[in-house]
Amino acid sequence: MKSPDLSSVGLSEDEKERYLRQILIFGSEGQESLKKSHVFIAGCGGLGSPIALYLAAAGVGTLTLVDQDTVVLSNLNRQILHWSADIGRAKVRSGEEKLRCLNPEISTHAIHDSITYESLPVLAKGADIIVDAVDSMETRLILNSYSVRFKVPFVHGAVHGLKGQMMVIMPDETACLQCLVHRPIRYPVVPVLGVTAGIIGLMEANEVIKLITGTGRVQAGRLVLWDGEQGTVDNLKVRRDPFCPVCKRSESSDRSSQEIHGNHFS
Repeated sequence: MKSPDLSSVGLSEDEKERYLRQILIFGSEGQESLKKSHVFIAGCGGLGSPIALYLAAAGVGTLTLVDQDTVVLSNLNRQILHWSADIGRAKVRSGEEKLRCLNPEISTHAIHDSITYESLPVLAKGADIIVDAVDSMETRLILNSYSVRFKVPFVHGAVHGLKGQMMVIMPDETACLQCLVHRPIRYPVVPVLGVTAGIIGLMEANEVIKLITGTGRVQAGRLVLWDGEQGTVDNLKVRRDPFCPVCKRSESSDRSSQEIHGNHFS
């Protein structure tokens, strides 16, 4: 294996040591790209916890966390950023505290606020990637609309029970989330196993790191479906809807034998 180039002035000696094992994968240039990046994470719950933890551990330079909720006891089976002593605290404050302990080399911005069409351009200003870690399809569609409008890559994830899905939206290149979701389903309480949220959250974090470092094949325009009951993963192409109200275009999209067009998660 080729020895990594650790001579870059962009990384401190502590950073070179902290990230040594991953610098072996994508080099110091990749690590510098992570350090220079700004990732916006919508939600600090079941999905947001593993996403934030692993992006912080990987050295993403700036993480913006937005969530309007406080920690309650029923969160703790899956929201691993929060502990029993955090009950009653704002999730973004609890989460930011853990992330700073994990990696003091990065910057975090914790915003206790709701995500709306009006607020998102201010909340996500300057972000290189938008990450979906919410439990509301309506909020996901707000994130999707922002992604398409401002040409910001969008990593989507959702869970239900022992199943989950993940997709990367690249504006002007792939189907957007609205192409996939026509009639959002609402659940009063979404059943979730903590492990499922962890798996999908880690899939999302993995795609973010690949997008930033240029490593591997990004799951752009492809829906990854995880079935924890059966232990299976399916990877399906999502066709772009030529009549999509968010990303519509005049030309028809090519179809393949592995396509999906529908809605699976809340």
